[in-house]
Amino acid sequence: MIIAAAVNENFANYSNYLIRSAMFVYALAFLAHLAEWVFGGRSRIAVQSAALAADAGRADGAQAGSTAAAVTVVRRGAAGTTTLERPVAVRPTVVTRASASDRGIADGPGAAGGTEKGDLYGRIAVSFTVLAWMLHLGGVVFRAASVRRAPWGNMYEFSTTFGMVAVGAYLVLLLLKKDVRWIGLFLTTTVLLDLGLALSVLYTSSDQLVPALHSYWLWIHVSCAIISGAVFYLAAVGTMLYLFRDHYEVALTAGRAQGGRWGDVMRRLPAAATLDKFAYRMNALVFPLWTFTIIAGAIWAQAAWGHYWEWDPKETWSFITWVAYAGYLHARATAGWKGRKAAYLALVAFACFLFNYYGVNIFVTGKHSYAGV
Repeated sequence: MIIAAAVNENFANYSNYLIRSAMFVYALAFLAHLAEWVFGGRSRIAVQSAALAADAGRADGAQAGSTAAAVTVVRRGAAGTTTLERPVAVRPTVVTRASASDRGIADGPGAAGGTEKGDLYGRIAVSFTVLAWMLHLGGVVFRAASVRRAPWGNMYEFSTTFGMVAVGAYLVLLLLKKDVRWIGLFLTTTVLLDLGLALSVLYTSSDQLVPALHSYWLWIHVSCAIISGAVFYLAAVGTMLYLFRDHYEVALTAGRAQGGRWGDVMRRLPAAATLDKFAYRMNALVFPLWTFTIIAGAIWAQAAWGHYWEWDPKETWSFITWVAYAGYLHARATAGWKGRKAAYLALVAFACFLFNYYGVNIFVTGKHSYAGV
């Protein structure tokens, strides 16, 4: 018989304070990232864009050049050697939309625009992000200590831990010297929305869970789901930015360079091919863990309910999400799907993940509903 431990209200309050403090510092990081994008050198970006447009124009001109060429014909006979110029018709090359990997466009200079001022704001933003993450981590740890269990037993706890893991994964990539600071603005925006929703709509006071959730599988199954979702999220950001950057590159190679603030942002991003590769690698990296998450959930279901699988809404949508990501990876590996088709499929898969969390938990009743909102 499991005896529920009393709730430590002091630790629960510390957790709330730390989460709110983390939101404040994340807001400072967001403003610093915004300054990084705004004050990065636009002049250098414009020069780079003009160079890329000129190179694209020369390449197109070389492909779709003249429709006729002169062929030199040399005739040798008894009277000597005669040289003739014979015009030969040449079929013009039709310029089609090249895939991102075939354009050969280099990565943009990043959010800072390659300037010292922009880079300074970017470094400040990363410093604020690290501080916010430490406060965020403290809030999650105190929430766990307040009830002496895994701090992801309901939607509020899952959301706060999810945001913490997403930011942690981003910081690990930075620690590994990966050029991913362009994610920072979008990540801090999303984490602020995530924590705001958690505190205003999904908040649940610290309390013990129903007996069925008192299992070591809570630590294994749900933690794997959180890590998988956080990495899927980073991949989804890369995929969405790929679609925008790809549209920009198509316009650039067609000689329709985009100006204004939006064009400035697009010019700073990594090349479409780089973003596509980043999203694919992130999805491929975490897909085995998502597979294990479903298997672990089935094992826990058998221990708790006596059946491995009963097509509960949560189980069903977890499987649908798995099929969507499996289809995406299979299409990339065997059918050679790259570019927009693969990107749309990846976004559909992530939408399935989001619906599995928000839609199923809030609007659908099932065996997983006992965790509460």
